[in-house]
Amino acid sequence: MADTTTYLESKPRYEILDGLRGVAAMIVVAFHLFETYSHGPQSQILNHGYLAVDFFFVLSGFVIGYAYDNRWDRMTTRGFFKRRITRLHPMVIMGSIIGVLLFYGGAAPGFPLIGQTPWWRLLLMFLAGCLMLPAPVSLDIRGWGETYPLNGPQWSLMLEYLANILDAFIFRRLPKAALAACVAVAAFFTIDLGLNLNVFGLLGPHAQYAFIGGWGIKGTQLWIGLIRLFYPFLCGLLISRIGRHIKVRGGFWL
Repeated sequence: MADTTTYLESKPRYEILDGLRGVAAMIVVAFHLFETYSHGPQSQILNHGYLAVDFFFVLSGFVIGYAYDNRWDRMTTRGFFKRRITRLHPMVIMGSIIGVLLFYGGAAPGFPLIGQTPWWRLLLMFLAGCLMLPAPVSLDIRGWGETYPLNGPQWSLMLEYLANILDAFIFRRLPKAALAACVAVAAFFTIDLGLNLNVFGLLGPHAQYAFIGGWGIKGTQLWIGLIRLFYPFLCGLLISRIGRHIKVRGGFWL
C-alpha cells in the first residue's frame, strides 16, 4: 500500500489556484480594512470583496474532490478527518489566540459589549472558539451576534468543516448526475437569495438583495451561510469530478 502522504504530494498542483487563493485572501482583508473607513454598504470602497469567501468555498470543493476522491479505497473516514483537522484547525486556534490577546484593545462604539465583558466570559469564548463550538447570542461579547466573536472569519471554517463531514458521509458516494442535481438545487436557493424571491419565506422580512451574512447561527444568518456554502462547494466538487482539467501557460496572469 502506497504511503498516503507520498500519494498526495505526487499529484500535480495547480499554480493558478494557489495564486487565486492568495488574491482572494488579500481581497477579504482589504474589504474589512476599508469597511472601517466607509459610511455604510453604499459607500464601501471594495463593495463586494466579501464574496471572495464564496470563492474559497469553490476552491475547497474542488480541492477536496481532486485530492481525496480516488483515495477512499486506501483511506478511512477517521484518516480523512485527521488530515482535514491538521490542515484547518491550526488557523482556528491561532485566530482565537490573537483575538483574546487583543480583545480589550478593540473597545469602540462599534463594539458596544467589549468594555462590559468580564474576563471569565472572554476565556469561555476562547475555549469555545478553539473547540469550534458556536457561541449562543446570550454569550455575545462584542455586540454583533457573531458565532465566533474572537475570530470573526471562523464562521467560514465552521461551514467548511460541515462540508467536509457531509462529503465524507454523503457527497463522495453520489454519482455525477446526483451531484449535479444537488448543484442545481443549491443554485436555485442562491438565486432565491440573490433576487430576494424568498419563495419559502426563509429569509425573514428584512432580506436584502445581497449575500452578506453567515457569521451568526440565528435565523436568517445561518440560512444565508448555508446557501453561501453549498452552491460554491458542490460546484467545485462537481468540477473536480468532471475531470476536464486544462493547463494554460501563464493562466494566473491571464
